[in-house]
Amino acid sequence: MQKLVFFVGVAGTGKTTVAKKLAVRIPAAFLDRDTVGGRFVEKFLESKGMDPNDRDSSFYKEHLRDLEYDTTKDICIENLSAGQNVFMISPFTAELKNREWIEEVISASGRSKDEVDVKVIVVALKDMDLQKERIVDRKTERDQWKLEHWDDFKKRVDFVPEVNWDIPPGSIHVFDNSGTLTDEKVERLYRFIQGE
Repeated sequence: MQKLVFFVGVAGTGKTTVAKKLAVRIPAAFLDRDTVGGRFVEKFLESKGMDPNDRDSSFYKEHLRDLEYDTTKDICIENLSAGQNVFMISPFTAELKNREWIEEVISASGRSKDEVDVKVIVVALKDMDLQKERIVDRKTERDQWKLEHWDDFKKRVDFVPEVNWDIPPGSIHVFDNSGTLTDEKVERLYRFIQGE
C-alpha cells in the first residue's frame, strides 16, 4: 500500500525534523507546507505592505492560509496519483477536524482507502516552556509574532489536535518529541508507519 503520512502539531514541536529522519527510510514526496507556499505568501504580504513573516493575523488566515494548504493538498494528490508515498508536514488543524478532507484527497488521487494507508503522527512536547525554547532556538523570523504574543499564542494552541478523519484509532500516534530524538524512537515511528 502507498503511505500517506501526516506529521502534525504546533510550532516548535519538531515535525519536520521527525519527518526527515523517517524519510531516510521510507521514500516519499516530502511536502512541508511552509516550503510549498512560503515564498508566494511572503511576496504577497510584502506587496500589501505587511510583514512577510506574518502567519497569525486575520488577513493571512482569511486570504492566504487556504491557498497554502490547498496547494500542498493538490501536490499531494498528484503524487498519490503517480503512485508515490507522501509525507505531509504542517499543523493541518482545520483539515484534521474536517471529516471529508481526507476522503477528498484519496478520491481525487484516483485511489481508495484499500490502496492508501493514512497515518497521523502528532508531534507534541511535554510543556509550553520547552516548545518556546525550541522556537527561540530555531531563530526564524516567522516565529517572531508567537514570541512577542506568547501568552495569547499558548491559549490558542491545542497540544494534541482533534482528528475527525475516518481512519482506525491505531493509525493515529501521539509522539512525545521531548528529549533527544534517538534511533530507537525513530525505529518505533518507522514500525508504526509500516503497520508492524
